[in-house]
Amino acid sequence: MSQTTQIQEPRQVMLTIPEAAQRLSIGRSMLYELMASGAIESVHIGRLRRIPLECLNNFVDRCRHEQQGRDL
Repeated sequence: MSQTTQIQEPRQVMLTIPEAAQRLSIGRSMLYELMASGAIESVHIGRLRRIPLECLNNFVDRCRHEQQGRDL
């Protein structure tokens, strides 16, 4: 009887600016504009700026709901 062990990588909780921009398929400049407007939240960890994955998901959900409201 053989057992296979699957190693799962830990889920990334915080994204760098380039990682978040890539996930949204937008440029870094656009991401900075969205952060400046308050549309996407970010946090500072020391001198680093990170975007919590939850905040990115919330932004996408808001965009989808706004789009659905316009389509009605």
